[in-house]
Parts: sequence; C-alpha cells; structure tokens
Amino acid sequence: MSDLGFITLLIAFLFTLYGLVVSVLAARKKDPILAASGRNALYLVSFLILIATLAVVYMLVTDDFSNEYVASHSERALPMFYKVSTLWGGQSGSLLFWSLLLAIYSTGMVTALWKKEPKRGPWLVASLLFVQAFFLIISLFASNPFNRLWVLPDGSTVGAVFRPQGAALFIPADGSGLNPLLQNYWMVAHPIFLYLGYVGMTLPFAYATASLFSGELDDSWVKRVRIWNLLPWTFLTMGILLGSQWAYLELGWGGFWAWDPVENASLIPWLTATAFLHSIMIQEHRGMLKVWNMILAFLGFWLAIVGTFITRSGIIDSVHAFAVSNIGPLFLGFIVLTFVGYLALVWYRLPDLESDAELDSLLSREAAFLYVNVLFVVSAFVTLFGTLFPIISEAVSGTKIAVNAPYFNKVDGPIFLAILLLMGVGPLLGWRRTSNAMLQKSLAVPVALALSVAGAVFILVTRHWVPILAWSLSALVLGTIFWEFYRGAASRRRSTNEGWLSALWGVMARNQRRYGGYIVHFGVVLMAFGMVGAVAFQHNLKTSIPLNGQAELGGYTFRYVNMEQTQGPNYDEMKATVIVTQGDRNVATLYPRMNFYHSRSAKDMGPTVEVGLHTSLREDVYIVLNGFERGGDLAAFEIFVNPLMLWMWIGGLVMILGAFFAMVPLKQPVPRRARTPQSVAPQPA
Repeated sequence: MSDLGFITLLIAFLFTLYGLVVSVLAARKKDPILAASGRNALYLVSFLILIATLAVVYMLVTDDFSNEYVASHSERALPMFYKVSTLWGGQSGSLLFWSLLLAIYSTGMVTALWKKEPKRGPWLVASLLFVQAFFLIISLFASNPFNRLWVLPDGSTVGAVFRPQGAALFIPADGSGLNPLLQNYWMVAHPIFLYLGYVGMTLPFAYATASLFSGELDDSWVKRVRIWNLLPWTFLTMGILLGSQWAYLELGWGGFWAWDPVENASLIPWLTATAFLHSIMIQEHRGMLKVWNMILAFLGFWLAIVGTFITRSGIIDSVHAFAVSNIGPLFLGFIVLTFVGYLALVWYRLPDLESDAELDSLLSREAAFLYVNVLFVVSAFVTLFGTLFPIISEAVSGTKIAVNAPYFNKVDGPIFLAILLLMGVGPLLGWRRTSNAMLQKSLAVPVALALSVAGAVFILVTRHWVPILAWSLSALVLGTIFWEFYRGAASRRRSTNEGWLSALWGVMARNQRRYGGYIVHFGVVLMAFGMVGAVAFQHNLKTSIPLNGQAELGGYTFRYVNMEQTQGPNYDEMKATVIVTQGDRNVATLYPRMNFYHSRSAKDMGPTVEVGLHTSLREDVYIVLNGFERGGDLAAFEIFVNPLMLWMWIGGLVMILGAFFAMVPLKQPVPRRARTPQSVAPQPA
C-alpha cells in the first residue's frame, strides 16, 4: 500500500507540472483545447491525491506498522475514531491532507468558474497547480507519508520509500501511539476546519493572480472573489473557535487563548482575510483601493504559509507545534518566491489598477471601512512581529527572548477596542460623505445605549476601565445593529403593509450580505461580552483537599468525596468526584480526571487532564485534578470560576451563522405593495 500511495502521488506531481505548463501556454496562445487539457489535468491530479490519501487511511486503520508514519503516530489499541484522525495528527500526513483539501477546493472553484471566466480560467488553473506542486514536492521529497521502516546492517532503523542497500523490512509489534493531547474529539474537528481555512486562502490568491496575469482588472473580480474568501474565512473562524475550546478543556489552565505562537499563526491570516472582506465593498461601491485589494488577496494566503512555516519548521516552541523537521528551508524559499513574484506582478499591472474615485470625506462609510482595514492589518503584523520576536532576538543578540501575553494584550487590546468603535459607527455613515445632522440622528439611539451600559457597569459591576469601555463599545455596536434592522424593516413595512417579522425577513433576504454582516457583528459583541467577563472577573484557587474535605471559591463550596480508577482502551484513568454546592443548592457533581496513556511516546509526556466542567449562561465552574497521594486520600485541585464564558462560544456560533446567511442564496419573498385608495366617482342623485 505504501508503494501504491507513493506511485500515485508521484504521477499526480507529474500531471501537476503538465497541467501548469499547458495552462500557461493555453493562456498565452488563447487556445481553448490546451486550456481544457490543463483543466482536465487538475481534475486528474485531484483524483490521484484522493487515492494516495485513502492509501494512508487504509494503512492507519489496518495497523500497517511497516509504514513509518503509521508506526510513529498510531497503535493497535487506539480507537478507530482516532486512527482516522491520525491522518492529520502528524507532519507528513497533515501535509498530504493539505494537498487533498487544496485538490477539492481547486476542483470546486474551477468547475464553478470555468464557463464564466474564459480568459482568467487557464491562469486560475495554473495558479492553483503552482501551489499544489509545492505541497507535492514537500510530500514526495521532504516529508513522505509513504516511507517504510528498514533495518540497516548495523541494527538501526530508517524510514525510506526504497530499500537501502543491505536493509531488511522492519515491522514493529506496535506503534508509538498518537500524541495524547490529540486524543480529544475537539482536536479531531479543529484541524479539519483550520486546514479548510488555511488551504482555502489559496482561492482568493489564485483568483487575484489569474486577474493580474490575464489583465482582466475590472471590478467584476472582487464580486466573484468574495464568496471564495468568505468560505475559507468561515472555516478558519470555526477552526479557531474549536481550537480555543480544545485548549479550554484539554490543557487544564482555565483559559481559552494564550497568544501561543501556533494560536497566533491561525489568527494572523484571519485578520487580513477579514480586512479583505470589508475592503472589497469599497471597490464594488466606489472603484477604490484596487491595489490594496490585490495585496490583501495575497496576504491571506501568504500569511497562512508563513504560519505553517512557523508551526512546522521547529523554529518556535509550542504545545501545538509539530516536531523539528527539514521542511523549513523549502517553506522559507516558497515564502520568498511568492512574495517577490506577486509584488512584481502587481507592479507590472500598476497602471491598470488606478482608482476610479478618491476619498471625498473622512466622515464616510468608505473611510470607516478603510480605518477598519488598517487596524486589522496593523494587528496582523504586530502579532506576527511578537510571534517571531524570539527568532529575531536570537539572530541579533544570540539570546532568544520570548514575548508573552502582556505584549499582545497591550498592543492588540486597544486595536480591537478601536475596531469595536468603528463597527458601531461605520454602518451609520453614508457613502461619500455624512452630514453632521444625519450622523447625530443615526447615532442617537446607539450612543444612548452605550452610555447607559457604561453607567450601569460603573455603578453595579466594576470601576475598572477595561470592562466599562469594552462593554459600552459592545453596546454601541449592538445599538447600531438593532437600529439598522429596525430601519430596514420599517421602510419595507411602509411600502408593503407586511407585519414586522415578514418585513424584517424580507429586507434581510433581499440584502443578505449586509444583514449577514450585521449578524456576524452581533456574534462579535457576544464574544466580547463573554471574553471580558471571563478574563476580568475570573476566580482561581489552587488547593489540596483531603477525602471528604472541602474548599470554597466564588460563592461555591467544593467537596471532594471519591477517587476511582478505571481503564480506557489505551489508558488508565483516575477520576475524582467533586460535589459543587452554592448555599443549600446542589449545583453539580463534577468528575475531573487524569489519564495515563500506555503508548511509548506518551510515557515521556506524563498524564493528561480532563477537566470537570459545569457551564451556565452566568458562569463556568471548572475543576482540574493535578495530582493525588495515598490512592486518593489527598488530591490537588485547581478550581476556576469563569463568569460569562458560555457567551463567547454562543457568539462564535452566531458569527458562523451570519457568514452562512451571507453566503447561501435565499429565495426572496415577493413584497405586497400597499394599496392606494382609489377615487370613487360621485353617484347621480
């Protein structure tokens, strides 16, 4: 099966090169036959990569430990659910999975646009195959998932596709096992959506590249590229949220975001992709920011590759990162090549990218979008700088200086607050310019709500400025959203005599992009509400509790009543029982656990923790079992009470709902026009 997979992948690479060359020739000669041949090569490559991926999955589920990847990342006792997920649980498997997702995306995009884009089409195929060729080179020559294990004459083992001289095939009795931290259902789903986001950033890049090569630089490209940016943006949002949930539940530290380098690597392209979603609206409405949009279409892709380089090269230390490998130089070369090549292409087309209009007023909707764009991009690059600072400091001074959460909070925190402010004000501004009278009228309700919330928080909750400012700005955004929904529904209701709900649905269905964006903004407000509550008002206690003893935190009493040992499929579990009460009320019975995995790779890592969690709209009660003595007579716990935590996850789901609402076309309801009374002719007496 290793041979089948390798040969299939090698043939896919050869057809990738063929399709790339043929598509470029077709575009230059305007030859539809060559263009179709290049497109068909892309389809064939996608099919071959699927076969190669299925070969890896087959080896995983059948415990083929003659394969180096299977032996290094799986084991016989691993549940089937995790055996399949091992495909993306290691370096070479995940890179092959990347190629598979890129193949699926490429097939879908080319199929959808081929007839609509006769000039861009061949360049689009060439751009997609160019990226695919790079990842196939990585899989074939640097991180091959089809290496088999061989025993050399000196007794050492080595992984290689072909048998080294004098070597014999080695089949270990069992594998090393999957990293215990990855044996979690959130970590099964998180990489899928994260890769769908990462890989999907290739699509707007490929579309922009095709536009630049073909010279088709009218504003139509931003209308069609929107969906190909919004789709991976949605998946990346889901991936980041699932990763936060995994960190919250699996790492046992009571938080959801630590500004870890690998976390940052997912956030950075999300920020530029979000900027692109806002920026293309300015080009659609005013024909402005054409060069800027070309750059943003590239940055989402390029920063995803940079993030992958950070994650996989071994240059940073992270609980999430892959092992040190030799793929770093290849990624670095690709990063430099694409950066220089794309900027040269934009420079060549610069005369064709002049704006159709200029910014008329600093107080206008396009100006607000521009400010938001700048803030998102600044946030992306200051985060990238902080992430790479240990490498920079080591290169300059020889000492690796880590940049921790305080830096990111101080730099990104004010930027995010400024973005919240613009989210509240921007939608109320008119295109071109906004009069003071119009602005005062539009802002009256949102500002009144924001000031009311600020006063209430100051009097009833806290006098710390961060929650007051964050929640009042969130209220400003909320007021703007409700005001916009009300104005839209009221306008339709006046013209159709529909009920409020029918009018609201009608105006939303007619303007899906606009109101989908408002739903996303509503989700951001809910997330901000929950994040500020969980961070600013968290209660924390580290304590040891004897059996049948108790501790108190945040108005709760925690009574430790039992320690039980059970056995899982590939681990031993120590499970504590903790009864949580509040006054005379029994709140919950929680079971924090420690898992001791049997695999060879897990023994060096020590046990993993599974938290005990009770969640409600008000707060989370979160317990971690950190250790025990004398069979459980004494246990060490860390307890957290995280206010409003659930609202962060609800807000994330609302954001995703808003994105899908903006993407999926709805049948627009037919409005009923209000009847105008007709004059009646006077009757003869």
